Amino acid sequence: QVQVVESGGGLVQAGGSLRLSCVASGRNFRLIDMSWYRQGPDQDRKEVARIGLRGQVIYEDSVEGRFTISRDDAKNASYLQMNSLNAEDTDTYYCKLHVCESDSGRYNGYWGQGTQVTVFS
Repeated sequence: QVQVVESGGGLVQAGGSLRLSCVASGRNFRLIDMSWYRQGPDQDRKEVARIGLRGQVIYEDSVEGRFTISRDDAKNASYLQMNSLNAEDTDTYYCKLHVCESDSGRYNGYWGQGTQVTVFS
């Protein structure tokens, strides 16, 4: 079993920056892909950034050039640096880690609990 904990959300003025962190803990797993999603009230959860095992990245169009995803495999962590924030970025942000569980060889995805980002003008 893998536990995922996010941190770093909060209240920020438009144009400002925040850095979200996501750390996995548990036993006998290997991180594969790491993703960040966001979800507003009554909306579907949408992936905004993903980083692969070899560092390849992909971004949703609305965050391209403003958000940067990174990973630190030694810490089992993923980060989302968010710059030039605007009101449309206000959402709950979730980390999802895709892992290979060493004992079974199975691939599973684990979600964090979410962290709120609120951008005000």
